[in-house]
Amino acid sequence: MYIDPIIFFACFVFGTLIGSFLNVVILRLPADDASVVFPASHCPVCKNSLSWYENIPLFSYLFLRGTCRHCHVSISLQYPVVELLTGLLAVAVTAKFGISITALGYFIFCAALIIIIWIDIHHQIIPDVISLPGILFGFCFSFISTFVTWQDSLIGLLAGGGIFYAISYAYYLLRRQEGLGGGDIKLLAMLGAFLGWQSLLFIIFASSVTGTIAGLAAMRTQKKGGSTRIPFGPFLAISGLFYLLFRPQVHNLINLYLSFFI
Repeated sequence: MYIDPIIFFACFVFGTLIGSFLNVVILRLPADDASVVFPASHCPVCKNSLSWYENIPLFSYLFLRGTCRHCHVSISLQYPVVELLTGLLAVAVTAKFGISITALGYFIFCAALIIIIWIDIHHQIIPDVISLPGILFGFCFSFISTFVTWQDSLIGLLAGGGIFYAISYAYYLLRRQEGLGGGDIKLLAMLGAFLGWQSLLFIIFASSVTGTIAGLAAMRTQKKGGSTRIPFGPFLAISGLFYLLFRPQVHNLINLYLSFFI
């Protein structure tokens, strides 16, 4: 499928603009009674409103050298990273699905996962206001998606939520403490709704491996032993994004692996 490079550039610019808004959502959504619309963009430290040239995705961060123009406090690297990542994902879904409703739907899916990743990193929560509508939207979207059928989506959301609920409940019975949070259960249901039940084996395996590696590294640095806690949502989300963009390659690897045991 040939797509004019100008279209890709336009998608990237659009993605960075959405990424700038996602930064606002990531910052304000976990706060009590905070609006993602009002007040206008401002420095979280000195509260000064930002001028238009301080709100240009990527360029403003570079132009201001990563500091607030008013109070000169350092601006988190998260802001340009989220903008860049959102822009690249906009290009990626366009390259995969073309200019289509499917591409738009999966860009919304990617944007939701970006919000979930950063909020879970900062606060170790996955907002229900993102995951629960995401489950419903993912299933409804499957009726017009070219990536997944509604049957696969329905089985995916039921199996995704059910598998993690069973694992969490079994862990609680054995250890008498919570293992997986309810947010992780809802997130896997959302991933199953958007990606189908076929994605679940890879997502669970890939997120478990990468999460375990990160957990061992955190235990080493935090020195808390078995009480070390890290958010699991980012590993689920990243595994889901990888499956979305590289589904044929993932299935080939799974088939190759299974061929050694059959």
